[in-house]
This record gives sequence, structure tokens and C-alpha cells, in this order.
Amino acid sequence: MPAYLKHDEIDPAKWDACIQGASNGLIYPYSFYLDRMARHWDALVYGDYEAVMPLTWNKKFGIAYLYQPPFVACSGVFGNNLDEPLIGDFIKAIPKKFRLIEINLNAGNIFSYPSGFTQLRNNYVLSLNAPYETLYTNYRDNIKRNVKKAISAGCTINTGVNIEQIIELAKEQLSTVVRIREHDMQQFKKLYEFLQNRQQAKTYGVFSASGQLLASCVYFFSHNRAYYILVGNHPNGKTLGASHYLIDRFIADHAGSNLLLDFEGSDIRNLAFFYSSFGATAEVYPALRINRLPWFINLYK
Repeated sequence: MPAYLKHDEIDPAKWDACIQGASNGLIYPYSFYLDRMARHWDALVYGDYEAVMPLTWNKKFGIAYLYQPPFVACSGVFGNNLDEPLIGDFIKAIPKKFRLIEINLNAGNIFSYPSGFTQLRNNYVLSLNAPYETLYTNYRDNIKRNVKKAISAGCTINTGVNIEQIIELAKEQLSTVVRIREHDMQQFKKLYEFLQNRQQAKTYGVFSASGQLLASCVYFFSHNRAYYILVGNHPNGKTLGASHYLIDRFIADHAGSNLLLDFEGSDIRNLAFFYSSFGATAEVYPALRINRLPWFINLYK
């Protein structure tokens, strides 16, 4: 059975080596990522870090629970030769002190839909291992129209956009959808700076003919994936196809590479349609929901 380790008992070098070599490895569970984005995290470790599972946790009213930190799309079990019994052992090994579990596992954790999962979620990914002309032909007509609209309007694309500008635009957008603390945004900025120094982060921006930033994005890179991680769009860009052009230019820059563009979602119908319109396909992953709360707290919840 996997062993439960508190944060200070984890060997970060062995942990990150497991994530790096995992067949289902992603950027989110690296120790440097979780140290910045999770309020607290412990872990389950199988053998000598042959497989691992981060346990991102917090407390409310004295009750410990597992949650999904901001900018961590999924977590779960990472390693090689994973199978349903091992995934089940990890889930059973989650300490009982965590009374509520609401986390996303990853696409490598799906086998025959093990018990305890209550929901399958959708991500969209696009392989860029083809010439741009081929990828472009797979766009839906509405994407092609919007790309042409942005070009006709004199929009230009730049990389190296200031991270603060993207964060400010993103905060305005996200405020209507989800509550993200200012502290989390500042932690994300530190994470971006860390990854940029390792050449694993890049910013893109679409500017109007007058120089206004209309659409922007932070991309992270790991495990042959480019993560469409933080998006900041200005309302003025909606009618100009700025966000369409932003993604199109990233695809053009990386076409023919062994890279998977990871859109990080979505179960929201409009977003799913938008991502799939670039030729992206669904990548399904499970969400784990286990409620061990006392009945009277459940009644209040």
C-alpha cells in the first residue's frame, strides 16, 4: 500500500524524478509547482517513489479537506505501469482525517471507472505534429473567419508580453466566473518567473493597430505539452477575433513539433466548442468526490 508522508518527509529530488519519468507526467505535480500554488500538500508514495499522489489540503472550521488548487487542472496518481488496483490502493490510502475530498485525477488514472469517482471531466488537446497548413485545414470555418478578421483589422502578435498586464486582464475575466485570491495570483506570478528562468514559460499577446492589448496568454511547457494556463482578454478584442488569432499564431509557431497543446478544459459547452474548433480532441479525466463529513455539517453544506 502507498505510504502517507507529510510535506517535510517528502524527498523533493525523488518526487520530481518520479514526475519527470512518469508515463502520465504533467507539470502540475512537480514539487516547485505545488509549493507555490497549494496552501498545503502532503503525499502518498508507493515503494521508492515508483508512483506518487499529491494530497493538496486545507482546513476550514478545523476540518481538513482535499481541494484542487488554482492553476492545477488535475493531480492524482503519477508513475509507470499504473493499473486499476494500484489506483484503488492510493484512494483507499487517503488518510481518514481528510473529511471531504474534491480533487481531479488525471487521464492516466482512468481504467474501468473505479468506484468513488462521481464525475468524468473533459479536457481538450491538439497535437501540433503536422505542418501548419494541415492544422489550419482542420479549423472550423468560424475560426478561419476570425483569424482573417484580426489580420484585416491590423492586429499584431508579440511574445514576451509583461506578465502583470496578462494578470490584470485575467483578473477582470475570472472575477465573473470564479473567486481567485490576490495571493494566488501573486504566487502564480512567482511560478511564471521560476519557469521562465528555466525556459518553460512564454507569454503571447495580440495588439490592436493602435497598440492596445486585446488578447493574451501565459503558456507553460512540460512533458511535450504546452499548457494554455492563464488567459487575459479585453472586451474590445471580441469583435476582432483576437483570441482566435492568439491561438492560431501559437499553433503556427509550433507546428511540426512533438508538442501537445493542452487547453485545460472544458466542461463549459461554449469553451469546449471553441477549443474543438481548432481541431482539438477530448481527453477525459476523472474527478474524485468523497464525502466523510458528519451528517450535521452535510446538512449545513
